[in-house]
Amino acid sequence: MTTTVTGTHCLLELTGCSADLLNDEAFIRQAITDAAAAAGSTLLSLTSHAFAPQGVTALGLLGESHVSIHTWPEAGYAAADIFTCGSTCQPRAACDLLAERLRADNATIREFERGNAQ
Repeated sequence: MTTTVTGTHCLLELTGCSADLLNDEAFIRQAITDAAAAAGSTLLSLTSHAFAPQGVTALGLLGESHVSIHTWPEAGYAAADIFTCGSTCQPRAACDLLAERLRADNATIREFERGNAQ
């Protein structure tokens, strides 16, 4: 059995983030837009939702897969998921940009190669 790598999937955990930024839906949408560009991917569409009393969930559909962010401002925490197919995109660049933009004190990235068993 062989495995063909089809892409890279990064799970990003950010702690110590600015609560104000984590609760700003327009800011989160722009961060996803910029993260997609930093990864060298193509943003096809973007959707988001601001929760009451706080928190934002946003999803960017990419030509190469997706980027999502879920925020908990009260905890200074955000979870992001960046998956890009192919070998030309750089999902770690998207992770780095999100950590910087959200002013995270700590960023933990778990990276997985995705593929199909043949």
